[in-house]
Amino acid sequence: MTNSIITATGSYLPPRIVPNEFFLNNESYGADGIRLGRSNPEIIKKLHEITGIRERRYVTDGLSTSDISFLAAEQALEGLDRESLDYIIVAQNFGDVRADNNRTDMVPTIAARVKHKLKIRNPYTVAFDIPFGCPGWLQAMITADYLIKSGDAKRILVIGAELLSRVSDPHDVDSMIYSDGAGATLLEASNRDAGILSHVTRSDTHDEVYLLWLGKSYNRDRNDNNLYIKMQGHDIYKYAVRTVPEVVRKNLAKAGLGIEDVKKILIHQANEKMDEAIVKRLFKLYGQADVPAGIMPMMISWTGNSSVATLPTLLDLIQRGKLDDHRLVSGDIVVFASVGAGMNINSMVYRMP
Repeated sequence: MTNSIITATGSYLPPRIVPNEFFLNNESYGADGIRLGRSNPEIIKKLHEITGIRERRYVTDGLSTSDISFLAAEQALEGLDRESLDYIIVAQNFGDVRADNNRTDMVPTIAARVKHKLKIRNPYTVAFDIPFGCPGWLQAMITADYLIKSGDAKRILVIGAELLSRVSDPHDVDSMIYSDGAGATLLEASNRDAGILSHVTRSDTHDEVYLLWLGKSYNRDRNDNNLYIKMQGHDIYKYAVRTVPEVVRKNLAKAGLGIEDVKKILIHQANEKMDEAIVKRLFKLYGQADVPAGIMPMMISWTGNSSVATLPTLLDLIQRGKLDDHRLVSGDIVVFASVGAGMNINSMVYRMP
């Protein structure tokens, strides 16, 4: 049976570090357009307590989403034949947002731009994007797995990239969560008893569709027609903690595994407290009160939330030995999980080759 195995990874973490103190002079407003009564030091302290974020990464003005996608791809493809790629799939949600204009630019696709930057001439290297909210990279991996298992592809480059700093409302406290980044993985067909074992995806659009959306600035005196990312943070928290563990359990059952088989849980870096609550509830579903130490690698404290880029970046840092003492070895079972706009949730079970 053909399996899908990750054979290479890459990532781009912008060198510009933006600490929480960067927001000390912000003018913050609520959704009602009224300026918040709390002081900025209070707002920043509360945000750090909830999310765990102390700093985040922003790209420099000269870079776009396709640029950092290309840089992550270059790292993942080092020493490999680019012309042999069957597909390039890029998960992203806002296109090539420029520093001087936050309008979404998706034509041509980011994947097509990355293929162009990689100088690939092969016309049968098919390039397309997946806009799927924060779970986009994981959904692109699931799509790539289907393509490989169908026999139509043997080598697929999957990228997750986003520049959230350019679609964040500077007058919305939630803007402090967001960051920029890109991660890439090379997925290849193999006969080895390893790779992607199972995956589960769900979309809740009846009541939850507008928990994340694009809207105008909370500062009603701003004279622009720009749209910025908005969210109902508290409702998302409740939805994620309630629903993500169910999807992960369903995914493990589909793979014929239990929670005791899992070595690491790589979860979308959205909010430290939320991720901890999700994993705690997951173990509770299996009748376990305690979460094993070190099972959930985290990087959000110094990278912020870069949406589709968090999971591939997290994986790349682990694979390169750059994330604390976290290591993955042959045979380890890894669970990936993500939640975001849609509202979408997905999970993937992977055995290390």
